[in-house]
Amino acid sequence: MSILVTRPHPDNEATAENLRARGHAVLLAPVLKFEPVAFHDESETSYSAVIVTSANAIRAVAPQLPDLGLLKLPLFAVGEHTAAAARDAGFAEVVVAGGDAAALRDKLVQSARDKRLKKKSTLLYLAGADLSRDLSGELGAEGINVVTQTTYRMAPVKLLPREVCEGFAAHGIEAVLHYSRRSARAFLEAARDEGVEISALAIPQCCLSETVAGVLREAGASQVLVAAAPEENALFDTLERALRTRLA
Repeated sequence: MSILVTRPHPDNEATAENLRARGHAVLLAPVLKFEPVAFHDESETSYSAVIVTSANAIRAVAPQLPDLGLLKLPLFAVGEHTAAAARDAGFAEVVVAGGDAAALRDKLVQSARDKRLKKKSTLLYLAGADLSRDLSGELGAEGINVVTQTTYRMAPVKLLPREVCEGFAAHGIEAVLHYSRRSARAFLEAARDEGVEISALAIPQCCLSETVAGVLREAGASQVLVAAAPEENALFDTLERALRTRLA
């Protein structure tokens, strides 16, 4: 029996390695494909900090970072995974939020109140093409000016790998891990197109957040579990709980 990881490459490889270390067999079905978007900041704005909600935003602009002059700025990361990507890219001052956009917003608002951010400063938000919430707007309502620059998009992968379809048909997959709302939707669309939607939704769906879980519930999944915190170890704990429940 295998655990299905829907996370995009290359992060899915690290997830698979961690799951195998826990004794699980793993199948990979990256349902979104990373595509960098050309970064052109033609404004003469002087930024005080950088905001990032995904490691993919760092990957997309990594080759340009030395020339852009951003590495000298403090970077506010949504969580530790994104923070690690920022440090690897060369950012020296990285502030880590609690794992989701709401926590990042609160961290930035508090930093402004504590005067860690300069008054009337402008922040650069390196973002994906499809945003789950208007972080720039929320920060603007708090008096924090944000310029959003799209650096990447995640394109849906229309087909599931053949071994995954065969795994669903043979009831050889015991749970699915979901990391984002968009990837959950892409997974459902691919499963529907492959004719395995019923089998796919009949097993535990382990989700990184309640926002992700809502997509699976709306689709009719009956075993939807949500991690206690929006980070991978908590998701793994949720997986173990789901598997124990199935064996009981």
